[in-house]
Amino acid sequence: MRLVGLGVWRSSVQWWSLRTFVITLVIGQAVTPLLGLLVWSSAVPGSNGVTTYYVVLLAVQLMTVSYEHHTLANGIYSGDFAVELVKPRPVVVDFLSTNLAVRLWHLVFGLPLIIVVGVLSDVSLGATNLLLAFPAVLLAAAVRFVFTYLLAMSAIWTQRAHGAVGMGETLIFLLGGTAAPLSFLPAELQDVGRVLPFWSMLGAPAEIAAGNLATSAVLEAYGLQVGWLLILSVATVGVWRLGVRKITAFGG
Repeated sequence: MRLVGLGVWRSSVQWWSLRTFVITLVIGQAVTPLLGLLVWSSAVPGSNGVTTYYVVLLAVQLMTVSYEHHTLANGIYSGDFAVELVKPRPVVVDFLSTNLAVRLWHLVFGLPLIIVVGVLSDVSLGATNLLLAFPAVLLAAAVRFVFTYLLAMSAIWTQRAHGAVGMGETLIFLLGGTAAPLSFLPAELQDVGRVLPFWSMLGAPAEIAAGNLATSAVLEAYGLQVGWLLILSVATVGVWRLGVRKITAFGG
């Protein structure tokens, strides 16, 4: 934990020097939730649940964003990853630290946008719902990091790791609750969507904060998030062990 803390501090300082670039990233990440807000608030006028959901979804998107296809995959392609392998600490520490630092700056630079959109949309959030959403946001952030990290490790075998992560992001957009809240889908698709991992990464904490889920459903969402975190973590460890055997480095 101390290494992660030091890594977050170092990465935060580095990313502060790239703050203009971070602002462009924040704008890019905010586009889809804002489009969803405009589309569905027009399609279902007067529905406070929809506007609240998408404003919260914007915040969740910025707090769970992951760029391991750039940090991890590009490091593998450039050969810098070989240096990480010989450092006296787990390889994941540096990438996790960078991930947390980037999310921190996304939230800092995105907070004014969240506040403005929330005020214009006349959104009000209950304290109880926010407290219930807090563990869900942490779990969503963990699940999304592990999921993206797992896909980014495909760079060990292929030059198309960016495409693999892009496909994962597309599935999160379609089935995670950005394209449409799962409650708007037919009952059969809702059940399937909630079981898949994509809703656990994005839509679950947003629906909890918006007050769209009953208490029993909130507990089920926690269980699904923990379950997918364990499954994806085991898969990531397995892929990592296979990948380490394959990696070779030349030169010095």
